[in-house]
Order: sequence, then structure tokens, then C-alpha cells
Amino acid sequence: MMPLTMLNTGETNTIKKVGGKEETRRFLENLGFVVGGNVTVVSDIGGNLIVNVKNSRVAIGKDMANKIMV
Repeated sequence: MMPLTMLNTGETNTIKKVGGKEETRRFLENLGFVVGGNVTVVSDIGGNLIVNVKNSRVAIGKDMANKIMV
């Protein structure tokens, strides 16, 4: 298991855990980051990521991405 920030561009993986406070986890789940869901890194700019999750493109910061384990 590793943080989402460790994936290379174009790589797809399955979300295994969403960490952080309850408020943070709920926010990420509302964006589509749920355990068992697939996530693909579209681009990585200084640790900030654009990812495909549940057929949507989402931009998340490095701090948030580090809370998502794949």
C-alpha cells in the first residue's frame, strides 16, 4: 500500500484506504474516492494531481493525495 502521489502518470490502481479526519474522508468520498474504486493519474504537477475517478476528472492537492492509499 502506498499514497496516491507515488503513482506515475497514466497508471491506474485501486483505492485501498482513505485516511484523515472524518470531515476529510467524507469530502474525498463525495469526490468519488471510495475504497475499491479505481483511480488513474492524468497529470502530476509538483505533487498536485489531476486524476480520473468514477468517470470524472478531479484535481487534488498533494496533502489530500497523500491521504489516499492505493
